[in-house]
Amino acid sequence: MHLISKDKPCHYLTSVAKDRLQVFRTGKVKTIACAALDEARKSGGFAIYAYVIMPDHLHTITDDARKPSELLRYINGIISRRVINYLKHGSFESSSTKLKQADRARGYKYSLWEHHNNAKPIFSEAVFAQKVNYLHLNPVRAELVERAEDYRWSNVRFWKRCPLDDEPLVVDIDHLIWRRS
Repeated sequence: MHLISKDKPCHYLTSVAKDRLQVFRTGKVKTIACAALDEARKSGGFAIYAYVIMPDHLHTITDDARKPSELLRYINGIISRRVINYLKHGSFESSSTKLKQADRARGYKYSLWEHHNNAKPIFSEAVFAQKVNYLHLNPVRAELVERAEDYRWSNVRFWKRCPLDDEPLVVDIDHLIWRRS
C-alpha cells in the first residue's frame, strides 16, 4: 500500500523513442511494451498506477524506493530488449535500422530511447491526480481517439472502474492509500 507524501513520493516517468520514431504505432508493439512493463513491475517489485503508450513515447506513474532515474533505466531496459528483439526478428528491417547506433562500450548496437532523464517525483495527491489526468488525455489531445476510455493502451478504464476483460496491462490503483478529506 502506498500513501503519497514527501517521504514516499510516486514517480512520473516519460520515455521518448529515439528521434521520436513512431515505434509504438502498431497494436503488436504496444502489446509487447505492456507485457514488458508488467515484467519490469513483477521482477522489480514496484507498482504501476497509471500508464499510456503513445506512438513515439510512453508515460508511467509508479512507486519504488529506488531513485527515479534508476527506475526509468530498469523499465526502459526491459521494454527496449523486448521491442528491439521483436523488430530484429520479425522482418522489420527498416524500423530496426533506424534504431541502430555505433557500437557502444557495453556492446549495444540498437537504442530505442532518447537518453535524457525524464523522471519527476510526485509528492502530493493533487499533483498525482493532475499527472494521471494528463496522461489519460494524451491520446485525445493527439487526436487518436475522441474519448480517453476508447484508447486501448492506457489504464483510464481502471480509474473509471470499467476495465475491459482483456486489458493489456492491469494496474495497481487499489494499492494507493488516499488521505481523508
